[in-house]
Amino acid sequence: MTNTVKDMLEAANAAVPRISGAEAVALAGRPEVLILDVRDAAEVKVTGKAVGGLAVSRGLLEFRADPDSPMHDAAFDRAKTIIIHCAAGGRAALAGQTLKSMGYTDVRNLGGFKDWVEAGGEVEPG
Repeated sequence: MTNTVKDMLEAANAAVPRISGAEAVALAGRPEVLILDVRDAAEVKVTGKAVGGLAVSRGLLEFRADPDSPMHDAAFDRAKTIIIHCAAGGRAALAGQTLKSMGYTDVRNLGGFKDWVEAGGEVEPG
């Protein structure tokens, strides 16, 4: 059986809990929390990103998240709560499912960047 995007998103959304913008804003800034933006660099450049957040495009996620990768980013820590967002939530769900398969246990899907902004989350240049 072939999976469709719809199938993959349903599985990802079932595996990664969704949180509200207000919940994400309340958790942001804590040392045990990483706000992760998986939009492409061009998107982040236009809108900016969450203050203190980490922008890693969806295509590089596995390389940045794997401690054994030469491209590993030290901001990734399996002990942290990782709150992921993209533009609308789909890439964030898939990225969250990927991180869970890589051993990250507390992964949450904020949805879209607009959810962050609408909840009053601070924005810095991308």
